[in-house]
Amino acid sequence: MVSTNTNSLTSFIEKMGGDRALRVEESLGQGFVRLRVAEAERRQAKHDIRCSEDVVIEMLRNSRDAAAHRIFLATWREGDSRTFVILDDGQGVPENMRERIFDARVTSKLESVHMDRWGVHGRGMALYSIKENATKARVTSSLDGGGTAIEVETDVTQLAEKTDQSSWPTLGTNDEGERVIERGPHNIVRTCCEFALEEHPDCVLYLGSPAEIVATLRSRVRNAATNSDYLFVKDLEELPVCDRFCVASDARELCEVAVGCGLPISERTAHRILSGQIKPLRDVMARLTHAGPKSSRRVDLEADQRGLSLSKDDRDEFSRMMERDFEYLAQRYYLNLSQPPRIRVSGSRVTVSFDFEGED
Repeated sequence: MVSTNTNSLTSFIEKMGGDRALRVEESLGQGFVRLRVAEAERRQAKHDIRCSEDVVIEMLRNSRDAAAHRIFLATWREGDSRTFVILDDGQGVPENMRERIFDARVTSKLESVHMDRWGVHGRGMALYSIKENATKARVTSSLDGGGTAIEVETDVTQLAEKTDQSSWPTLGTNDEGERVIERGPHNIVRTCCEFALEEHPDCVLYLGSPAEIVATLRSRVRNAATNSDYLFVKDLEELPVCDRFCVASDARELCEVAVGCGLPISERTAHRILSGQIKPLRDVMARLTHAGPKSSRRVDLEADQRGLSLSKDDRDEFSRMMERDFEYLAQRYYLNLSQPPRIRVSGSRVTVSFDFEGED
C-alpha cells in the first residue's frame, strides 16, 4: 500500500513538473490535492496583506508587541514605489535573527498571543506576510534590547493604497462619550491615527517624512544627549537605535546614522536639521487632538441656549416605548435586545441605541 501511494505521488509530481510539485504534499484524486505547509502559508500571507495600509498596521503591531514605547514611522513614495521605515525603542533583534524573523512562524512570543481590534497577533506570521507582499523587507539596524529599524518597500501597482495619502481624519465621540475616528479616507495617516488612539498612552507614535523623523529623533529622544556614559562611545551602533541620532556630533555623522537606519537624507538636509530649519514633529495623538485652531462660531445672543433635559421617568418611559417598537425588527430578523434601549440627549439631539444579539 505504501509503495502504491508513493508511486502515485511520484507519477503525479512528474506530470505537474518540478516547480508546481514543490507546492503539493499529496494528490487525492479527481483534481484534489493536499498543499504543503509552506505553500499554504504563502497563500495565506498573500491574503493577509492587501494594501499599503495593512503593511503599516502590521509593522506598528510588531513594534508594540516588542514592548516599544516610542515608534517612529517614515514613509514616502517615488513613482510606483512606496517605502516605509519604522524605528522603535523596543526589545530589538539579535544579529543572528535579523533575517530569520521574516520566516513563517518565527516569533519571540512563545507564551503569549495579543488579541486587539485588528485580530490575533503573535503567530509569527506578520513579518512573513509583509515580506511575501513586498519587494524589499529587511532589518536595517537593531540592538538586542535597544530597539529596531525595519525597512519595507512595496510596489503600489501590485499592493494598492488609497489615492489620498495626505488628509488627516477628524476625532469625535460616540454615544458612550468615547473618542473615535470619524471622517477621513482610510489611508496610511488614518491607520496610524487609529493605532495611536487604541494604544495611547502606552505607545507614542510619530509619522512623517525621513527628514521630519530624523529631526524628531534628534529632538525628542533626550536621554542620550545627557547620558555621560555615551560621551566615550566609539561606535554608535553600540547604542540603542533611537539614541544614536542624539549622539551624532555633526551633520556628516547624523547623515550616516540616518542612512544606516534606512532613512535617505543628504548631508545638506542634516545641516538643516541641526540648524533648526526642519522642525520636529508632534506625536500622532497630539496632532489628531490638536489639528488646528477651533473654527470661530458666531453666538446668537437672542437664541435659546438651553439644551434639552429629560427627567429619569421620561427617559425610562421613552426607553420602554422604543423597546416595544423594536419588536417589529426583532421578529423579522431574529434579534434579541441584550439590554433596554439607551437614551442619550446631546444639545438638540436625542439618540436611541439598541444593543442586540442574534438568537442561538
